[in-house]
Amino acid sequence: MALIQNFIVKLIDAHQSERAGVGVYRVECNFEPSCSEYTKQAVLHYGAIKGVVLGAKRIRRCCDRDQVGTRRDPLVTDCDHV
Repeated sequence: MALIQNFIVKLIDAHQSERAGVGVYRVECNFEPSCSEYTKQAVLHYGAIKGVVLGAKRIRRCCDRDQVGTRRDPLVTDCDHV
């Protein structure tokens, strides 16, 4: 695993272990898997740059405070289309 990719995954792991979404921002994620888990999966699958871009796009969609329940939105990889 590349150094930057490893660093990003460790940051996400720290964020998840502290439950920062609920504790810091006082919101639950609207999606399953959570935005941090989605970003982590994207970084591991696509690498640091594309993974972070995909994660940022996902986070931008995760701002509906009026959303009731969670929506299933897994990471779709290139392999999933085969």
